[in-house]
Amino acid sequence: MPDIGYLNDRFTPLEEIAISPDDRGFLFGDGIYEVIRTYHHVPAFWEEHYCRLLRSAQEVRIPFPIKSADFHRLLLTGLEQSGYPEGKIYIQLTRGVAPREHGFPVNAEPTVFLSFREMKALPIEFPHNGVKVITLPDIRWDRCDIKSLNLLPNVLAKQQAQEVSAFEAIFVRNGLVIEGATSNIFLVKDGQLRTPERNHFVLAGVTQQQIISLAQENGLPVQFERISPEALYQADEVFLVGTTIEVLPVVKVDEQVINNGVPGPVTSSLQGYFTNVLAHL
Repeated sequence: MPDIGYLNDRFTPLEEIAISPDDRGFLFGDGIYEVIRTYHHVPAFWEEHYCRLLRSAQEVRIPFPIKSADFHRLLLTGLEQSGYPEGKIYIQLTRGVAPREHGFPVNAEPTVFLSFREMKALPIEFPHNGVKVITLPDIRWDRCDIKSLNLLPNVLAKQQAQEVSAFEAIFVRNGLVIEGATSNIFLVKDGQLRTPERNHFVLAGVTQQQIISLAQENGLPVQFERISPEALYQADEVFLVGTTIEVLPVVKVDEQVINNGVPGPVTSSLQGYFTNVLAHL
């Protein structure tokens, strides 16, 4: 089955996509993106991703030219052409093509690009046995609530994590846990779910919100609050959530072992609840 690309109203094999060297996404990182995972040919939570895409576009003042119903049809068409039942859709919107000047170009048309690829699942031992994470200083800009293309700090953090055999890097700013380089984070303490408070330093996660709703539906209280690295070390359980990782237990933060190094019961329950939701998409 082929990887499919879409660029400004046209589907082609992904390898045939050609983006201008004058595109502002390439030159400035002047754009935004989303990632949608598909299960049995269904784009999961696409409406939530679409709303977040629109919000990001509005915050950076790029018009998004595709209405909700047309966006859904676009996703389904790309999935049909690729044929992947389990896939990953990447959506990128930039301010368009123009000579390299910092100010907004006049009359530039936004560039809309999508790719449709097969989803490669995590190694089975990760969700079963848990992963290690490290904490790092947050050196990103002050509008991390926008899902922008400016990801160099995330890239550097992820690489630093990989170099010490950790799965994820957790950003810490002013002594507070913020989020992962590619994920949101939760801890469990005394039967309560806790996650960092939402502000301009945190991207509100689509999977994060699904897990919050599932927890509340099943009688688990959830609290947004200020969380220190020490609170992670002392947690009963820690786990990550994200579009491509679902619910992923953390059994080691820096050098601190969590819950004797095994995934905890609350995390395991939430994995089960989320799997059930996905099965009924």
